[in-house]
Order: sequence, then structure tokens, then C-alpha cells
Amino acid sequence: MVFAAPGEALARAQEVLGDGPPPLHASVAHQVIGIWQRDFGDLRLALRHLRRARDLAARAESADREADVLATLGVALVHAGRTRHGLAAFERGVARGTGHTRARVLYRRAYVWWVLGRHREALDDVRRAIPVLRQADDVIWTARALTLRATVHLALGAVERADADFAAAEALWDTTGQEHDKADAVESRGLAAFRRGDIPAALRLLDEAEERYAKLGTPTFMLSIRRCEVLMAAGLAPEALTEADTAIAALDRIGGQSTRKAELLLAAARAARLADDPHTAIARAAVAVRLFAGQRRAWWETHARLVLIEARVAIGRRSGRLVADAAVVAGRLASFGSPAAAEASLLAGRIALALNWTADAERHLASAARSRHAGPPLARMTGWAAQALRARAAGSGRGVLEACRRGLDVLDDHRMTLGASELRARATAQGAELAALAQQASLASGEPRRLLVWSERWRATVLSAPPTRPPADPALVSALTAFREIAARAEAARRDGHPVPALERERRRLEREIRSRTLRLRGGAPGGGDRLDPGALLERLGDGRLVELAVLDGRVHVLLCGEGRVRRFEAGRLADAVTEAEHVQAGLRRLAHPGGAARLPLVEAAGRRLEELLLGPAARHLGCGPVVVVPPGSLHRVPWALLPSLRERVLSVSPSASSWLRARDTVPPPGGRQVLVRGPGLATGGAEVPELAGRYGTPTVLEDGEAHAARVLRELDGAALAHIAAHGAFRADSPLFSSLTMADGPLIVHDFERLDRSPYRIILSCCDTARFASVGADELLGLVTALLPLGTAGVVACSAPVNDAAVVPLMLALHKGIGAGLSLAEALRDARSALPGDAVHQATGWAFSAFGAA
Repeated sequence: MVFAAPGEALARAQEVLGDGPPPLHASVAHQVIGIWQRDFGDLRLALRHLRRARDLAARAESADREADVLATLGVALVHAGRTRHGLAAFERGVARGTGHTRARVLYRRAYVWWVLGRHREALDDVRRAIPVLRQADDVIWTARALTLRATVHLALGAVERADADFAAAEALWDTTGQEHDKADAVESRGLAAFRRGDIPAALRLLDEAEERYAKLGTPTFMLSIRRCEVLMAAGLAPEALTEADTAIAALDRIGGQSTRKAELLLAAARAARLADDPHTAIARAAVAVRLFAGQRRAWWETHARLVLIEARVAIGRRSGRLVADAAVVAGRLASFGSPAAAEASLLAGRIALALNWTADAERHLASAARSRHAGPPLARMTGWAAQALRARAAGSGRGVLEACRRGLDVLDDHRMTLGASELRARATAQGAELAALAQQASLASGEPRRLLVWSERWRATVLSAPPTRPPADPALVSALTAFREIAARAEAARRDGHPVPALERERRRLEREIRSRTLRLRGGAPGGGDRLDPGALLERLGDGRLVELAVLDGRVHVLLCGEGRVRRFEAGRLADAVTEAEHVQAGLRRLAHPGGAARLPLVEAAGRRLEELLLGPAARHLGCGPVVVVPPGSLHRVPWALLPSLRERVLSVSPSASSWLRARDTVPPPGGRQVLVRGPGLATGGAEVPELAGRYGTPTVLEDGEAHAARVLRELDGAALAHIAAHGAFRADSPLFSSLTMADGPLIVHDFERLDRSPYRIILSCCDTARFASVGADELLGLVTALLPLGTAGVVACSAPVNDAAVVPLMLALHKGIGAGLSLAEALRDARSALPGDAVHQATGWAFSAFGAA
């Protein structure tokens, strides 16, 4: 019962003890309380009850009862970090038990071997137990043993064997009422899905398991460890670190299992390293190493040592000692049959290369490269990264590019199994090293076209294929509606000066539910989407220019495309450009308010410095035609129209050259329908909307109470032109919850992703709508990047706070140009020149950019 209805089992055991039972029954009751405390409560109390259960079993003179309790006690002692005593308890239990009871003891010792990372011993014991349990028709314990054997197979990389055992166990669980065991089986299936590389399925199954555990009221520390693994593989390392640290704090509060604490510390260390926080990684990993060593868990200790070495390398340490340490770790992991052995060999090779120890580097990298042909996607990518480094050390540029191509193809296939745009974007971080190696090899080749192709190969890939539309999920629709209502109520309460902690808690809960359901989406067919054809690009540019900025070793390289060729120019340091762009943003914010005119010369001077840092000598070769700028993610907030050589030009911005080409080829929808939306609370009241309504004849106008999110989305779907005047809010912490305020609350990016086709052209006349979060290798998440793959060919949006009153004449002039048949970029250029010459209006014009090609 303790694994079917844990709370009820605990209460029944306490009732039994209250009735003064004989030793045999008292032994069972104390054992049940000990199991409950061991798995869900205080481990010290668990040991007290289990020792009492053992003594009572001895008094009852029942050898099988004593053997059974000794097995339970052995598990508890190992989880408490007292491994030697725990294994001794199992020796006595195996010796005391007979037949069916002995098989149960062997199963539990197999579980302990798995906890200790001694997988061969675990398989030996569980294989001895299963036939006896089956012969005794012990359905529950047979299912447990099959689940454990499957979990051990997963640790050894035998995914197909694990799947077979999980399927057999699940069929048995369906015949029982063991709810906790069933939840554990769902959790284990989630782990299996993860090992197969199916992250959406893993997230779905782990969420389902968590819901089952919640109904039973039981803690979920093992689930947290497994979810951390999945989150890290999905590129969500900061969230994994938060999950691990939260679970550690909860475990400490209840005095829980020392073994689980060590595993959570290891998960936290891995997450911190992936989140570029090596000092936290070192702190967590060092404690994990000490705990695992004290628990005699060599398999786990070795994995923790790998993370410790990786974190030390990340803070700049390089030494022969680290090479030797990494090589020892690689050897131990290989002896354990761990897939992480290749990762350790790659690390040893990298450090050796940094020390110019070419022979040692080749040996370690060759060992790591063997993983490139088999195993899960990330393991194969480790192998291809090692192969690329081997080729670079041998001076083979062609070998580097071939290895990078093969490795990135693996990641493309993996990435396209993910349906959520956020996961696709974040997963690209796994390919950052391969992309950088390929770009460096291309630069060394002296061929700008090759560098352009590789710059595009891993830029804005989330836009390279249509996104997976969310299914008709009533729960997701309900959560979005509830989120909007709660957010609107919280905002109204804040305006009235009322505290909103309860509403904020509910808003955060709904955010988690929406995000969780979105992350479970499965992607479509494998493949990485389009590949850039430089010839087609140059042909489509005509007399225009495309300026793609590539960053190599911290310096900006300008790839100037036009006049039938690609030329490369070297500009300034990226760090200097990012700093200057922040100064410009601060200046624009000040210019949005009256009294800031004195800062105009400073902002213009910063624009000149930015041009030198970002374009360098290429600024003198832009010709007279239109210009498309393709910046890296770190420069997405640059107001490009402020740069002197771009100020009077037809200028558009695109996340990649490939996405610009796709925008050029996007066909407008039939009917030419226009939609004008005016949200609440604008300082000008969205004054341009009534005048625009008169210009367009019979547009759809949604304002006041009609501008409800559901109606707005319905009208936007498939429109030729949309103009939205509404407050915008950018969420750096969660960019897909960036929003536009409608009459009934925020319209978020997740809402737009549900459109069948977003408007062909969309104008967002509000602050911060062109702000993005830079994630992954070189990806951008935000409102504009959500719209471009959904059928939008052109967007006008703003990257800084602006003066509401100054926006109105800019928007009216912009629509005048659109009405005359101009593109968005052409109309925006003319609209800027038509504005008054004061500082506020000039800053407003610079803050808006045209994205895409419509």
C-alpha cells in the first residue's frame, strides 16, 4: 500500500502500532513507516523505524521477515551515504532469505547497485530475481524489477532493450493499483524518450508523472534530476539550475536522502556550466565529488569530476595536470560504459591543443571522434566536434568544413524534432562551436562567399522552416484566456494602488502551464530548412546591397553582397559596438521626452562611432541603391537609420539573408484586407487610427471594447496589412510572453504563433516591439521573429521607447507612402524625411526599423 496510497499506508501503520500488536505485525508497521520516511520524509527517522522493524522481526523468529526488512534498511543506509553498512545489510538479507523473499532482496540490492553506478552488478542481481518473481506470479515486484532493468539499460545506452522492458512493465502495472509505481513508470518512460532524443515526448511524460505524484502528495526529487537533464539538452540550462537548487533546498528541509542530494548537486553543476556560470559549477561539482566519494559511488563521482574539470577549463585554466585528469576520467567512464566518455576525451583533446601538445591532442580527439557515427544526437555531435578539431590541427580546412557540416546536419535533424520555436532556437547553442570552427576555416580560405554561406548556416535557423502550429488544445486555449484575464486584473489593481501578490502568483502559474504545453510540441520532418545560394541572393539584390555582419574571435567582419560579388571588410570589435549601441539606446530614451534636445549631438556622434565599428571601410562601398542589414543577435537593438551612411537610404533589417529571400518570395494574400487596431491607455489615444480608417475606405477597425484579443487574432489572420497601435511590453526573462495590450489584456507571442497566416505587412506603432532576446548560437526570440515565418513579409517596429505624440505624424507619413505603392522600407525612409527637424521627431524616426522585404 505504501506505493499505492502512501498517506493511507502511513496512517494504517500508525494505527497498527497503537493497538499493541505482536512482534511480527509491529515489524511490518515499523517497516512501512520507515519506507515512507525514507522515500518521502526524514531519513534519520526512517533508519530508526527500520532498525526497530529488524529487531522485531528477529524476535518473531521469521527469517524471511528479517531478510525483507534488512533489504529495506540496506537501501536506506545507502541513501544516507553509509554504503558499507548498507551493503553489509544486504549480505545478511540475501543469506537469511529464501525463494520468493530472497528474489525481492536481490531486486532491492540491484536497485542499490544502480544507485551506486555499478550497473553490471545491478543487471546480475535483477536477472537472478526476475524469473523467481515471475514463477511466484508476483506481478508488482516483477514490474518493479523490469522497470529497474530498463533503467540500468538506459544508463548503459541500450535504449531498445530498455524500451522492451518498460513496455513489459507497463503492461503489468496496468493490472495493479500501485499508483506511485505507475507514476514512476511514466517518469521512466520520459527518461527513455529523452535517451532516444525525443525531448517533446520526454517533457510531456515528465509533466504527466509530476501530476500523478502531486495527487499522491509525494516529493519528486528523482523527477527533478531527470527534468534537469532534459532541460539542459533543450538549451534551458538556467531553468535546470533553478530546478536543481530548489529541489536541494526542499531536500535539506526534510532531512532527505544524501544520495539524491549528491545527484541534484551534480545536475546543478552541469546546468551552471552550460549557463556560463563556471564558478557556481565548480562549487556545486566539488561538493558532489566529496559526497559521491563518501558514498562509494565511483560512477557518479567520475561524472562529477568531469564537470569539475570542464568548469575549471571554462574559467581559463590550462595545464598538463588537467589533460591528465581529463584522460583518467575518460578512461574510467569508458570502463563504466558511459556515453560521457567521448565528452571527456574531447575535453582532454581541447586542453592539449591549447597547450600545443599535438600528439596527445590527436590521441584524445581520435578517441572522442569514434562517437560520431552512433548514439544520441548530442553524442554524435561531440564526435564531429572532435573530428573537426583533428582536421584543424592537421591543417585541413576541407576536413574542418566537412566535419562541421556533418555535425550540424545531426543537430538540424534533432532541432527539427522540436515543435516549439523557443526550443529550436535554444538548441542551436549545441552547434555554436562547430559553426565557429567552420567560419574560422572559411575566413582562412580567403573566400568571402564561403564565409557568407557558413555565416548563414547557423544564423536565425529558427526562421528557416515553418513553425509547428500548436494543435487544437482546449487546455492551452483556456490557459491563454485565463492568463489574459489575470494579467488585466493585476494591471487594473496596480493602477488603483492595490497589492497584487495573489494575482501575480496565478499569472506565473499560468505562464508555466502555457510554456509547458508549448514546449511539448513535436516538430515536423528532419532537415534544417533552406540553405543559402549566394548566386540567387546576388541576382535578387539587383542594384542593392546586403550587408551581413559575421563575428569571428570578437571582431566584426562585413560581408558586402552586391554587384554580382561578395566582398569582406574588417570592422571593429564586437564588445565596443555593443557598448556603443547601449549608449545610443540611452540617448534615444532621453530624446523621447521634452528637454532632451541637448543630447542630440551626442547621439549623432555615437551613430558615427557605431558606423566605424560596424561597417568600417565597407560604408564607402554601399552604392546608391537600397541596403539590407543582417546583424548578429547581439546587435539587434542598433537603430540602423542613425548611422550616417544609412540615414537617407531605403533600409531594411533581416535576421538572415535566407529569411530576406523568403520574404521577397512571399505572395500577398488575395483581397488586400486591411486591419486597424487601437489598444487602450495610449497617451495619444492612437490618434493615427481614425485618420487611417478614412484613407483606406472600408478597413476593419477594432478599438475600445472591440479590440479583444480573440477578435483581433481572428481579423489579423490572413490580412494584407495590419496596423496595431497599442502599448508594447518586452519580456527579457521570457520573450515569448512579450505582449501588446488589448482591451481584455495582453496579446502575447504565443497567441500570434497560433495564426494560420500572419498579416503580409504589419506595422507596430508602439515601443519595444522590435526588441528581442538573443539565445542559442545566434537566434532571436520576440514578436517580429515570431511573425516572419508565419507569412509576414514585412514589419515596421520600434526598438526603443518613443514619444507617443511624435509617432502619429511618422505613422501617417508611412501609410501615405504605402498607399502610393512603396515598400515598407521606402515608405519609412520618406516618412522620416517628412518629419519636423526637432530632436524628438528625429529620434522617433531613428527608433523605427523595417524588417523583411515587403
